[in-house]
Amino acid sequence: MMKLPVKGIIPPMITPLLENKELDLSGLNKLVNHLVDGGVHGIFILGTTGEGPSLSYEVRKQLISETCRIVNKKVPVLVGITDTSFDGTMEIAKHAKEVGADALVVAPPYYFPISQEEMGDYLESLLPELPLPFMLYNMPSCTKLHLSIEVVRRAKELGAIGIKDSSGDLTYLYMLIEEFKADPLFSVIAGTELFLPETIMNGGHGAVAGGANFFPKLFVDLYNAAEDRDLDKIRSLREQVLKIHKTIYEVGEYSSRHIKGTKAALLAMKICQDHSAEPLQRFTEAQRSLIEEYISQFNYKNEYNSIH
Repeated sequence: MMKLPVKGIIPPMITPLLENKELDLSGLNKLVNHLVDGGVHGIFILGTTGEGPSLSYEVRKQLISETCRIVNKKVPVLVGITDTSFDGTMEIAKHAKEVGADALVVAPPYYFPISQEEMGDYLESLLPELPLPFMLYNMPSCTKLHLSIEVVRRAKELGAIGIKDSSGDLTYLYMLIEEFKADPLFSVIAGTELFLPETIMNGGHGAVAGGANFFPKLFVDLYNAAEDRDLDKIRSLREQVLKIHKTIYEVGEYSSRHIKGTKAALLAMKICQDHSAEPLQRFTEAQRSLIEEYISQFNYKNEYNSIH
């Protein structure tokens, strides 16, 4: 049984791919060990940063199986199961259960625009069928639906163990924390990494921080500083996080630059390949060189076992 509440730094792990779009197994092994060695509290696969919806079911299943095998219960593995079809969602959920994943992550289906009421009805159908504990995932920029507090409450009544909020709306995040603070086992997790200190110091539980793919210890240290309410340390570490946003996340001009930049950073650190699933393409050589230059400006190399 997974330890509750879900908390801490849970990277939305990228999916390492080869040029032929097959799974980069060597890179995956290095990446998972890099994250675990960096002290993360869990790993979230097949989310937005993991390009989940762009991958074939075969690659998704292989990623789940291999990740669970490499992690080997050192930390919880959370699996994004959202799909346009109900059956596709259940297929991935059942596979996750079979190979030893710990929890599932459910966002609204992402083609037809649906109402809050329709999302509630969907959850009523789906959630009782799920074979593992589950969290909600609020990602309005990709799903067209900003989950209402009422829908989240309904999901909690159906057994949800928490919510990951990637709306970027700090007021909404505070509303979630306030609404569910009476239940210490219901986790409110920020999907916006810059909100990590505010989330923790106001009663939330952690962050699904994309930058923890390449600098896991930075975000673990920031989480610990927020837990300790060490304002000087928070200020110092947040400056490093802001530097990531001003450098690595600013290469490229499209919104996909966060995913591409994260993959290019991991390539620069010699952890895994940086190929993306269609419709995305990897950065150009010039962009990759710029990312390499930015990575070299951070002094984190000696803190990781994977990089020398």
